[in-house]
Amino acid sequence: MARRPARAHAARAAHPGAEVVTVLVVDDDPTVSDVVRRYLERAGLAVVLAADGPAALEAADRHRPSLVVLDLMLPGMSGLDVCRKLRSRSDVPVVMLTALGEETDRVVGLELGADDYVTKPFSPRELVLRVQSILRRTRPPEPDGDIYVDGDLRVDTVARTLTRAGTALSTTVREFDLLVHFLRNPGRAFDRGELLAQVWGWSFGDQSTVTVHVRRLREKIEPDPTKPVRIATVWGVGYRFDPAYRSGGDR
Repeated sequence: MARRPARAHAARAAHPGAEVVTVLVVDDDPTVSDVVRRYLERAGLAVVLAADGPAALEAADRHRPSLVVLDLMLPGMSGLDVCRKLRSRSDVPVVMLTALGEETDRVVGLELGADDYVTKPFSPRELVLRVQSILRRTRPPEPDGDIYVDGDLRVDTVARTLTRAGTALSTTVREFDLLVHFLRNPGRAFDRGELLAQVWGWSFGDQSTVTVHVRRLREKIEPDPTKPVRIATVWGVGYRFDPAYRSGGDR
């Protein structure tokens, strides 16, 4: 089968002079991709469509989207492979589209660095809300954020940067938000349902999402991820951030 090239669709900015944000939608079902495109365009977003993995990677390089909506069940190169390649190239947020019951693929996708997922069949309005939520978190914030220092960790919530011993660490949108949430609530135990509600904004969902993100954070910020000292497991409850160090003005 011949590979279909990516198709770009323009959208007007919500306000004159505002930058149009581009979303790459990757799905081999033209009906699904067209519905998603129409709803995203109504929200003021520009959309690029791709029907397979190679076209998606080419479109990501060409259009530099602000977010990717990615179906896991693609012909040829799987959505998981596409996610892996995207993550090796950039930190672009990825929202996965998964079929009901594909928990294993969903967890693997989150392990690879996807930020969120929506289960098919899904509400297009819900997908748009998920996309907008992530995009809001990636926009440059007003310069009134905080800098948190914990031992060799330094987190700047304005620049959305994380360094450990002076070395910059790459995080997904949700990983960064989860870490900041912990830093703002040191010593407090959260169950996974609370974290889903307070970090992801979900009233319900697969709580393994939290488990995966905690594991990925531990791999980046713990001296020994197998024996975590910063993000502790509170058995029967969930997780707690135990600060190692606090300096005078920083938190």
